[in-house]
Amino acid sequence: MNMTLQSLELKHFINGGYSKSKSNQTFDDINPANNKTIAKVSLGDASDIDTAVACGKESFEKGAWSKLSFTERANVLYKIGDLILENKRDLAMAETTDTGKPINLSLNVDIERSAHNFHFFARYLASLSGSTYFNKTDELHLTLLEPLGVVGLITPWNLPLYLSTWKIAPALAMGNSIVLKPAEWTPHTATLLGEIVNKANLPPGVLNIVHGFGPASAGEALTIHPDVSAISFTGETSTGKAIMKNASQTLKKLSFELGGKGANIIFKDANLDEAIPTALKAAFTNQGQVCLAGSRLFVEAEIYDKVVTKLVELAKHMVIGDPLQTQTQIGSVISQEHCKKVLDYIELGCKEGDLLTGGKTLTGMESDNFIEPTIFGNLRNDSRLCQEEIFGPVLPIIKFNDEDSLLEMVNSTPYGLSASIWSLNVNRCNYIARSIKAGIIWVNSWFIRELATPFGGQKMSGIGREGGRYSLEFFSQAKSITYKYSNDF
Repeated sequence: MNMTLQSLELKHFINGGYSKSKSNQTFDDINPANNKTIAKVSLGDASDIDTAVACGKESFEKGAWSKLSFTERANVLYKIGDLILENKRDLAMAETTDTGKPINLSLNVDIERSAHNFHFFARYLASLSGSTYFNKTDELHLTLLEPLGVVGLITPWNLPLYLSTWKIAPALAMGNSIVLKPAEWTPHTATLLGEIVNKANLPPGVLNIVHGFGPASAGEALTIHPDVSAISFTGETSTGKAIMKNASQTLKKLSFELGGKGANIIFKDANLDEAIPTALKAAFTNQGQVCLAGSRLFVEAEIYDKVVTKLVELAKHMVIGDPLQTQTQIGSVISQEHCKKVLDYIELGCKEGDLLTGGKTLTGMESDNFIEPTIFGNLRNDSRLCQEEIFGPVLPIIKFNDEDSLLEMVNSTPYGLSASIWSLNVNRCNYIARSIKAGIIWVNSWFIRELATPFGGQKMSGIGREGGRYSLEFFSQAKSITYKYSNDF
């Protein structure tokens, strides 16, 4: 299959084909590494969402997908994953051009994981079955998991295909039809996914993709549509609140993975040869634009100077540059708008703490969206840089003396998505892990994922869990059927 990377217009994918918006309006898809327009994108609105939902509903009711067996669905899912890998380089090029992230990250993480999402849920379906219970000899109680119908997926710009497929795969696995609204800043790989699902023989209307914005646009229309049974959303906490308000009108099922302010904790007995490079990676991978980023670093006082010195040295040697070059470690942030937001935080940090390295945009590039890896010391824990999600290459380092004060600081933010703990003391790790109010804890590691385990956050970091049976249960509804047998023959 020959995938088209460049296009004059990226269109909606509805009912198995590509179409323009009914309004004929478009918006620009911008490459943040040079601020040049990649393509014109069809601007969807409520009428386009209506069409997509209607096609999804029709396909669901016809049963060409929803009534297939688990095995039949799994075969298609596996084929989609295979086709993603077959088109890995084209998809990675599109992802890097849309996001500004380094090409190696797109190739070896984003696209690989996108394929794995389909392969995983294809295999996981084999472990799913109904439950039967016998209460008496003449009674049979059967529990079934049935598809919801049409579900709405709203996905972010930082890991576009990666996080879209994380939702699409389980939603398809359970037999639903889908309307996906990808992030407006990163529409390219979602559009190309339409070609892939057609090649895999997914029936028309099962996966529909509508481009557009959020408020008063395609996103909002999807959240209030009466024929959409559920919304799964990954993105900002403020947007999650708006979606919850909209979805309440029709009592939709909701799953939210929202903001984070991950704590990375290094105790004095940690293996520093592993902890320090991983702390660098956790802070600056994808320019810090990762919800699971280790965006706060807590270091025990006795090793604070040693850790800071080494971390600053490593940060200064990170390669910033053209995202399409394989040696690049730091690319551009997603947009001029987001760049300004991150720089405003850096300006605030310079007033409230000590700038240890970075703090500027890289000169000599085609755009100003390349921000140096930036590290701050001597910031108060109640500083906005230590409390708010910056979503950029900015790392505050905070000194701690004892476990009680550490836990008070770690748990002080409104977020509770993830944390990492570095120590060779197993009892300490267990105590700290249990005491942190977050949904995902790594011990002597970061960003290791087993897709069967629950993924999600506490507090304002989300509602519900994704992964394995948690995803499959969200994208389905349980039905109980009881049989009473007669002894008369």
